[in-house]
Amino acid sequence: MFGFINLNKPSGFTSHDCVAKLRRLLNTKRVGHGGTLDPAATGVLPIAVGKATRLLQFLPEPKAYRARIRLGVTTTTDDLEGEVIESVTPINLAAAQIIDRLNSFVGTIEQVPPIYSAIKQGGKKLYEYARKEQDVAIEPRTVTIDKVELLNIYQTDFYEIEVDINCSPGTYIRAIARDLGDKLGTGGTLANLIRTSSCGMQLDDSTTFEEIASQLQQQTFSLIKPSLVLGHLAAATLENDDARRWCQGQLVDLARSKTISHLTVLERGSYLVTYSTDGTFLGISILFERDNILKLKPKIVCM
Repeated sequence: MFGFINLNKPSGFTSHDCVAKLRRLLNTKRVGHGGTLDPAATGVLPIAVGKATRLLQFLPEPKAYRARIRLGVTTTTDDLEGEVIESVTPINLAAAQIIDRLNSFVGTIEQVPPIYSAIKQGGKKLYEYARKEQDVAIEPRTVTIDKVELLNIYQTDFYEIEVDINCSPGTYIRAIARDLGDKLGTGGTLANLIRTSSCGMQLDDSTTFEEIASQLQQQTFSLIKPSLVLGHLAAATLENDDARRWCQGQLVDLARSKTISHLTVLERGSYLVTYSTDGTFLGISILFERDNILKLKPKIVCM
């Protein structure tokens, strides 16, 4: 088996739980995921099967989320899984005020991760400090937020807002909820999170465990081909002899390939999806220069 699954992760499952379940369903050990999603969150969890696990590092990085943030509540975990530290009512905020604070997150920022996270610091995961009630100065991390859009404001038993967020890997939406509450002076925590896009995969195209099990039973299950998720990379097609040499680890002159690129100029260090002339996916090349000649050097061989 070789390819990808766009899994719609259910609530209550860790990313590792999802991998373990798919190993059982697919009866194969070589399964990996393309980005941790908190157990309470749902949505897109990219899954790689077989040799495709080696390709996870080349998938597109941007991620997108739909988040529901509860204002007026502060918790130990920055989401509703934790204990309430403080609750403030009533909340009186104008939409313009919320939008202004949301816009302050857009760009490259320094974000302090939640204390309940798996990031390692001083040789231990942050949540280990939290569980032992040990103080630790959490180091901020640089992340990029491309968009934060206010969609709705809900004022029922709680004051909640719904937002769409496009961001870089490593961004904690729980931290955005917490920091937004601080900026508004109300406190805030994450009430619900759906990942709508990750690694080039979209929520509308995702599949559930139940659907996978049904397709396997009906023998209609198929994996997503690497070419469908690696379209952001340049591509090179090799003639049969060159393809054979490449698969054996030899360098092939770029000029001998048929190359399709979204880039104006291919530079040294560029990655190229590499195919044979019959369309067979061979793997990933890295552009290498020797004697002023650009060559395709095998980076990942999947044949």
